[in-house]
Parts: sequence; structure tokens; C-alpha cells
Amino acid sequence: MAARVVGDTSSPRGCGSVRKEKWRSAASAESNFSVLPTQAIAMDETQAQELLAFLSLSTRPDLKGQATEYILGLTGDAGGRRCLIAHLDLLRALLTLTSDLSLAIVKDSYHSLINLSADPASHEALIEEVNLLPVLLKRLLEPDFDFADQICTLLSNLSRDERTCRRVFQAMQEEGVGLAKLVEIFCTEGHNHKASLHYLGPLLSNLTQLPETREFILDRERCVLQRLLPYTQYEGSTVRRGGVIGTLKNCCFEYSCHEWLLSDAVDLLPFLLLPLAGPEELSEEEMEQLPLDLQYLPEDKKRENDPDIRKMLIEAVTLLTSTKRGRHLVKEKGTYLIMREFHQWEKEPDVSAACEKLIQVLIGDEPEPGMENLNEVQIPEDVEKKLQRLDMEEEAQIKEEEALIKEKRQQGDQDPLVAVPCEESLSREELQTGLQR
Repeated sequence: MAARVVGDTSSPRGCGSVRKEKWRSAASAESNFSVLPTQAIAMDETQAQELLAFLSLSTRPDLKGQATEYILGLTGDAGGRRCLIAHLDLLRALLTLTSDLSLAIVKDSYHSLINLSADPASHEALIEEVNLLPVLLKRLLEPDFDFADQICTLLSNLSRDERTCRRVFQAMQEEGVGLAKLVEIFCTEGHNHKASLHYLGPLLSNLTQLPETREFILDRERCVLQRLLPYTQYEGSTVRRGGVIGTLKNCCFEYSCHEWLLSDAVDLLPFLLLPLAGPEELSEEEMEQLPLDLQYLPEDKKRENDPDIRKMLIEAVTLLTSTKRGRHLVKEKGTYLIMREFHQWEKEPDVSAACEKLIQVLIGDEPEPGMENLNEVQIPEDVEKKLQRLDMEEEAQIKEEEALIKEKRQQGDQDPLVAVPCEESLSREELQTGLQR
């Protein structure tokens, strides 16, 4: 569920399944402005026109500031967002005010649009009626634009669902912001000295829902994917790091590229496993099974601290095991050893469950002839229903464990979590890996 908070900070917060990765909607951060209860929010056409009169560039700044602050308050509430969506002129005025002379008014206007974009119900109005994409994309290219981070957040929110993601992709082509330019900006440190542009990572992750984007990133001549790999260890931003890992995970759905991804030309596996590896000592024999980058790690080696990112990393490796050749290469490089130690360390139930599924593939027998490619396995309807039921039961069990852990943490109880036994049969996600939404 998207986090929505009424906002007024310089950098909006956001957060970023096996299913295609879409970054979580971000919202702007807290404001002291009070919001009316949902049931009390209503605005007829006369009231909307009265408010609209204060939302022009020529309005006195103090009145204009009060009006934008009021709208920002409305966007922090579902009823307020519905009210604004019903009056498109107010949304168009907000977009106009993003070019106001007052930075405070511009900030409130952008944060209102961010809160609106965190709600999928507003996407149609913002993209088709307000037509904000051309404005945002042109400003994104400006190297010294003050509110480039807010634009990145807006584009990330608007690209979460596949239909609107395709509309963002089309607008990028129309406005001359191609994928090559987007990656260039993302990978150029200091492109904009006034903005971090971290949310370009989630935007790129969302765009890889589309086969066109995956094809571009996996182009063997462009070396785009290789440029992104170092960001799996980027410590400056969880958002940027998670966006890149989500991008890599989505690219792993292209199983025809698995052998290339695991080859020396890319060597993807160590980049996925290193954030999951800890400082545990292994025997000399076990150490020799690992890629060089994973051998003899220092005693202070820390694992990835974000559980969502850890889960994405595990699921990306799981996707790489969906073909016979991929499984062979993943097993050959000592992946089980890393996951064995990781499983003993992991405390989050959903991440631990993902780890157990991967371990089950790594230590299990090979599928029967004709079933080596798990992407192409046809599951009988009765088995499909059984697996769906098992998945639902597992999800319910994980939620119960998460609630128990939360309760223990609140009580200051740090007892270790008991690992949940693996199911004997593979879940639907291992049997039939596909682009799920």
C-alpha cells in the first residue's frame, strides 16, 4: 500500500515480489496543515471556482500561499484527493504554479501533485486531462532544475501500473528523453548539483515492466546493464539501490538471456549475492566454490539492511534458476553456501520464506525431461488451485509471524525467530515463473 503523508520536506521519502517489480508509490512528507475528515470534504463548482481564483500566477503571494497550503492538506486524505480529481481546473492550476516565482509555492504545488500521484485513481486525470508529462520531462533534462527530485518522484509514481507506465514511456520518446538519456543522467554523478535524482532508480525499475525497456537494458552491444551493476552496493541511497535491484530482477524474467547474464561478460550472480553475504567463516573447500568477489570477506562485512531489497535479490537469483543451464551455473558458483548462512541470519518471515524456496531449488533434484524450463511448464488446473491455496496459507502464516515479531520488538523481546520448514513441493512461482502484475 502506498504511503501518503501531507508534505513539506526537501526530499520526499519512498520505499520500493517472484513477480515483476514495481516501486511503491512515494508521497511527500509531513506538514502541520490540518486535514478535514474524509466525510466532511466536499466542494461544489462555485467553491471550486472561488478557490481557483487564488491559484493563478498573478494572485497576491500570501493568498496564493494559503490556497496551495490548503490544497496540500486535501491531498493527504483520500476524500480530499477525490474532491480535487473532480475539479480538473484545480489540478491544471497546480501544474501552472510549479513555475511560480515563490519557491515555497512551487514546493507545495509539487508536493500536492506527488501526493495525488501516489493514488492510482488520479493517474488518468493527471496524465490525460492535465497533460503534465511533457512539462515534467522537459524540466527533468535541465541540469540545474531545483525540483528535479520531485519530478523523478512523480514519474516514478505515475509509472507503477503497466498502462500508465506505457504512457510515460511514450511521452519520453515524444519529448526526446529516451532510455539512453535516462540511464546517462542516472549514472552521471553531479548531473544536477541541486538534486540527487535517486528516484530515477525506481522509475527505471517501473519501466522494465515493459519488454521494450528490458530489451534495451539487455542489449549486449550497449552495455547498459553493466553500468547499473555497481549500484547494487550503493550506500548513499536505499531508493537508488533498490531501484537498480528491481531493474535487474525484472530483466531476469527474460530467461533467454540467463546464460549471458551468468557469463563472464556480465557476471551478474556475484552482484546479487554479495549484499546477502555476511562475515561468516567457511572451510577452505567451501570457499573455493565461491566466486572470487565472495571469498574471504572481512569480519565487518554487513548484509543489505533493507528487507524488501534482500527479498528482491533472492527472487532475482531464483529467476535465474528457472532454466536448466541457469540452475547449473547458479549451483556451480556456491550459491547454496551463501544462502545457507543467510537463512540462519535472516529474521524477516517473508524474506526467509523466499530464501527457503531458493534453497529448495538449489538442493532439489532436477525436473523430469521436458520440464527443465520452469517458465514453460504447464500446470494442471487442479494442481494450480492447490498451489494457490498453499501460497495463500503460506502468506497468512508469514503475516502471523510478522505480527508476532512486531509485538516482541515492542516488548523488547529479542528472541531469535524459529525458521519455518519448507514445503515439500515447489510453489506456483517456482513452477511457472512469469510476468505477474
